[in-house]
Amino acid sequence: MTTTPLPLHPLLNTGAGLKPSKDTFPGGTLSCHCASNKVTVKLTSNVAHNHACGCSKCWKPSGALFSIVGVVPRDALSVTANESKLSIIDASAPIQRYACSECGVHLFGRIEVDHPFKGLDFVHTELSDEEGWQPVQFAGFVSSLIGQGLDPSLTDVVRAQVKGLGLESYDALSPVLMDAIAKWNAEKDGVVFRSKF
Repeated sequence: MTTTPLPLHPLLNTGAGLKPSKDTFPGGTLSCHCASNKVTVKLTSNVAHNHACGCSKCWKPSGALFSIVGVVPRDALSVTANESKLSIIDASAPIQRYACSECGVHLFGRIEVDHPFKGLDFVHTELSDEEGWQPVQFAGFVSSLIGQGLDPSLTDVVRAQVKGLGLESYDALSPVLMDAIAKWNAEKDGVVFRSKF
């Protein structure tokens, strides 16, 4: 078994993504990686549910196993420069990820279909120079790394490394988010909830 730390994500490997957030943090600006004429996005709130995501759809820095992604209310996000450079990666996906057509960086993901998280935009706070963003809360979709080429024998190493950072890891989302999805689906199906048995 490897003893060299795996490249989870630069913000995790350096610990920068684990710094406490500022209580009064007002949000900030995200920028793509272009040398000039950057696409910029203004967020007027901090993120929620910031997490390391192992799915194959989220944008990741080169060599990183995980993306770092959180959500903001849709009305807290506005594109402030070079919006014409944005294009949707996969218009058929529930989360339509808007990326810079030049550098490829995903600036935000938006849900336009009926979905438990409609109304929330997915963003990568590492694209901001400001400090005070919510730290990473957990790691999700660890098993998905196998489908992207990670040797299955290394998933336990990934989980141990995540645990060593004081975070839980899951093969889906956190229990709070999975419960929210299940509640949304149940309400959609007309389920009547019982609080007593």
